[in-house]
Formats: sequence, C-alpha cells, structure tokens
Amino acid sequence: MPAETQLRVGVVGLGYIGLPTAAVIARTGARVVGIDVNPHVVETINRGQIHIEEANLDALVHQVVTSGHLAASLSAEPCDVFVIAVPTPFDDDHRPDISYVLKAGETIAPVLKRGDLVILESTSPVGTTEQLRDLFAAARPDLSFPQGWDDSADVCVAYCPERVLPGKILFELVDNDRSIGGISATCADRATAFYKRFVEGACIVTTARTAEMCKLVENSFRDVNIAFANELSIVCDTLELDVWEVIRLANRHPRVNILQPGPGVGGHCIAVDPWFIVHSDPANARLIRTAREVNDGKITYSFERAAALADAAPGAKIACLGLAFKPNIDDLRESPALRVAQLLAERFGDRVQLVEPHIDTLPRAFEGTGAQFTTPDAALAECEVLVLLVDHDAFKAVTVEQRAGKLIYDCRGIWTAARS
Repeated sequence: MPAETQLRVGVVGLGYIGLPTAAVIARTGARVVGIDVNPHVVETINRGQIHIEEANLDALVHQVVTSGHLAASLSAEPCDVFVIAVPTPFDDDHRPDISYVLKAGETIAPVLKRGDLVILESTSPVGTTEQLRDLFAAARPDLSFPQGWDDSADVCVAYCPERVLPGKILFELVDNDRSIGGISATCADRATAFYKRFVEGACIVTTARTAEMCKLVENSFRDVNIAFANELSIVCDTLELDVWEVIRLANRHPRVNILQPGPGVGGHCIAVDPWFIVHSDPANARLIRTAREVNDGKITYSFERAAALADAAPGAKIACLGLAFKPNIDDLRESPALRVAQLLAERFGDRVQLVEPHIDTLPRAFEGTGAQFTTPDAALAECEVLVLLVDHDAFKAVTVEQRAGKLIYDCRGIWTAARS
C-alpha cells in the first residue's frame, strides 16, 4: 500500500454513511475523492458544506475540503482503495435490490489497477461481495480477482459493514469494532490494514459471507426485540394497561431488558435488513419474518388509534409531532412516523399540521394532501389533537400546561403519567 500521505481513496456514495466515512478517512491525511451521481451533492461538498444533518460533520467536511484532502466528483478516477457505500433497498415484494452496488462496481471497474483494494460497506445479502467480484472479473479480464480464501490476486475485494448510530456517526466510525470479511485471507489483511488507519475499535477478520450475514443478524436481532415491545404495547392497550409502566417494572428483573415501543421501526437498516435473511431462506426465517410483520403492522395500528381521536373531534386540527425515524435527526428513510402522518394527511387533509424540527421543507410524500408544515409552538396553540410520533428533545420539553385539554395519542410514552 502506498505511503500514508500518498494514499488515494475513492468513496462511492456520499450519503449518510459515505460522506462521514470519506471525511474521517480524509482526516487521516489520505487524498479522498467522493463519487456521487447527484450534481447537487457534489457541488455542495466541494463548497465545504454538507447536504445531510449529522453532529459535527459540517465542521469536519469544511476542514478536509479546505485542506485539499477531500473533493467530490461525478466520475471515478484511479485510486488505491475504493469504498462502496450506496443504498441497498428492497422492492415491493421485499426482495433485495443490489442494483446500486452493481452500478457502483461498473463505475469503478474501468479505473481499477493491479494492487487496488475494493471494500463494500453497503448492507447486502449474503453473496453480494462475490457478485461484485464477478462483475469486476467480467469487466476487467486483464486483472485477476480472488476466487477463494487462499488465493492471491491483482485486486483485493472485501466486505466491511458499517455499524453506526445516526447522531453519533463520527464517533462510532472510529470507536466501534469492525467485522472485516475478505474473499481471501490477503483481501481481509489488506482491508484490516486500511481500517486501522482510522478505527480504534477491534478489527476482526472473517470471510466476506460471514461478515455479510453478521450485519444482517445484528439488525434482525434488534428488529425482533422491538417487535416484542410493539406487540406488548398492543396487548396492553387491549387490557387497558399502561405499557410504559409494565415495561419499567418488568425491566427491574435482573435478566429482563425490554425495549421501548413506538409506531413501528424505521431507518435504512433495521426496517430493511431482516428481509434479506427472509429472502435467503424463507422456509426457516419464520421468527424474523413475523417480527417484520409485527413492526410494519404497528404503523397501521398507530394510524387507526390516531384517526379514532381525530374522528372524536370533528373539524379539529391534528398535529403530527415528528417525521424522522428516530429522535433528534433529520433522516426520514423508512420512517414509521412519516408513514403514520402520511396516512393521516390522506384521510384528514388540511386538518393535519406537520411538525419536524430537524427539516425545513414539506416532504414530497405530503404534496397534494393539504397538510401544512408548521412549528411546534404553532401546532400546540392551534391543534386540539396531538399525535406524538417521535421523541425529539423539543417535544419532551412540552409542559403539562401546554398540552392541557388536548386529545393525545403518545406513541413514544414521553407524556404518560408514568413518566411525568
């Protein structure tokens, strides 16, 4: 690998994971080119600015762009290491869509050279790294690529999934352990050496297929545990019990740790990744599938509970408080809060007021519904029905007096008597 000051790294995809990753790598002194298909993203980054919200990212991007260590581009150029961090969504039938990964591979294939290292970070079905390897081999017959664990090759290919928490990405990119899966032992060793440039957590070597599965398992584990909490909340509603009190008391058992329920599960990982396992082995991934169905079903359940309150107050304004998939971020990907609010807007039209302190404009999902974007203060003053969907700090600060006399459906339990 080239000397530290000469290392050139290409990061394909400059979204919520790719841009922070590119900035952290650039901070080590590497020359990083970020590659994205969106001209607005490229132009914004090259001005030293950011197009997403993430704690402390704006200052870091400005620093590394100003110093010349990070630049964005619409096209690939020769580098020593390529990191692919593009979306891996699913289709309407919950089948994994790795087209963005393959397109990223097609983008960098023409500029690959002997000695390069390619690392896939995108959460992917088991076998995707090998598919990427096969794409490279077909596109570049002049180069050799690893076929097995003991192979040597001109270009190394590895898989290393991110495992970061929005809002703490810059810290966790450095501090968290990494599972580094190589198609060959040499690939794993090369990737480990690269990550040790900026990762302080342990870098643990395994195969690419194992690392792919590990990422899916981590998020499926969380999904199953959240599904238990969400199902419990519905049962407690049926029995007219306060689920928040039940969970708080149950968690006093030394071996019980029930998570908190909500209107569903969102984000680019937990709401998506379990379907990749289900797709790989539908006959046996029964619990994982059921957890997904429970969490997706909680969206409909939450909508129906909120709609019942709105029906009880004909003509009253309805405040949907929070649209992001988790507190104190601007990320709307797979957000159950967004979906509940959208269903309410489609049913109640201009009665609906949308409140999301972390974004500035009305999301496209609400165009034509009549729903209006507003501030927390205006919503509290004008709306008789409050539907609390996200536990943002701004909503935790709402006083008992401010919500007095309102009809309230609190999906997050932050205003319940047990938590007052």
